[in-house]
Amino acid sequence: MDAIRQHVRVTFSFPVCFTTGVFDPGNRLLRDLIADTDDPKPASLVCVIDAGVAAAHPSLVAQVDAYCAAHADVLHLAADALIVPGGEAAKNDPAILASIHERIHAAALCRHSYVVAVGGGAVLDVAGYAAATAHRGIRLIRVPTTVLSQDDSGVGVKNGVNGFGTKNYFGTFAPPTAVINDVAFLTTLEDRDWLGGLSEAVKVALVKDAAFFADLERDAARLVARDPEAMRAVVRRSALLHATHISNGGDPFELGTSRPLDFGHWAAHRLEQLTHHALRHGEAVAIGLALDCTYSYLTGTLAEQDWRRVLDLLIALRLPIYTPELGRHLDPPDHPASVLRGLAEFREHLGGRLTILLLRSIGDAFDAHDIETEGMIRGIEVLQQIAAAGSTSVIGPRLQVAASIRGSS
Repeated sequence: MDAIRQHVRVTFSFPVCFTTGVFDPGNRLLRDLIADTDDPKPASLVCVIDAGVAAAHPSLVAQVDAYCAAHADVLHLAADALIVPGGEAAKNDPAILASIHERIHAAALCRHSYVVAVGGGAVLDVAGYAAATAHRGIRLIRVPTTVLSQDDSGVGVKNGVNGFGTKNYFGTFAPPTAVINDVAFLTTLEDRDWLGGLSEAVKVALVKDAAFFADLERDAARLVARDPEAMRAVVRRSALLHATHISNGGDPFELGTSRPLDFGHWAAHRLEQLTHHALRHGEAVAIGLALDCTYSYLTGTLAEQDWRRVLDLLIALRLPIYTPELGRHLDPPDHPASVLRGLAEFREHLGGRLTILLLRSIGDAFDAHDIETEGMIRGIEVLQQIAAAGSTSVIGPRLQVAASIRGSS
């Protein structure tokens, strides 16, 4: 065989910044991030804004215009801001992706230009995908505006849109140029989004940091009461843990099969589909965490005390641990409306063999490849009981609960 072995090594580096008032002309952060290039001419940019954010902050578009005018030596606003729907609608409608591509084209952006995406995780995903696929890559600056996007998705390297009824079927691995977390955007969130984004903080604590989990337990009441300083600390700690795993975990572009940061997500993605996105991503993740932790408990890998702590924290944070769609059509498990079909979809999305993260203890996770359907079904039944009671106290000792799964396996 005659072959040329080619080696390509690329190092990406980008800052995740924390500020208040990113578009205040006196705040030089965005200006200085863009000025830090070799091109002496002002950089062209297009701003894509989540419609929900624009509605909650009516002066935002004018602020962006004023900011670029104040820093015209560095920034050239090449087109009016593009307002797009937020939530999963942004990722489900190809017309929205096309509108961003059209705006990029009409503004004559090049690879040294910028798309500045301001919004929740879905808008960041679709704007990032548009930027990554125009001219094979236009620079992207993310300005996440929700707890979930600031503490998790906004600091990562993935972009995507939905297709064929599957979440993130189309996507790219394309790191942003920078991420700017502006805490001021969080103040206008409704409670569902304020609390829902905490599920990703719980997730990364369960996988990576038992001390962080304990801090979440300690501060649960403050977080529910919308204490801004408590939330600021959680967002920063969660963002750090996510970013550290992506940069140091050895697989930033997910070439292998292990996905620690997708803990609980096989069920979450499926539940979003089954509820037609009435269940928001953070809420679905909370249910997915509850299910996989309960499965870990039932199969004997997770101690009862740790399992109860996980469920009790989710309940204390007013996150859901059950939805009716979770318990429907479980027999047969391959029913088109069964959550259990999410296992096969997750394997297809990741590639390779099925790999689901489970817990040994809080802060200590491991990869599992063989999942017992009866165990998952029993876990769903347990969650239904706990959700109805509002407390894990309805469930007796582990041996009594585990007996039914052992008897059916």
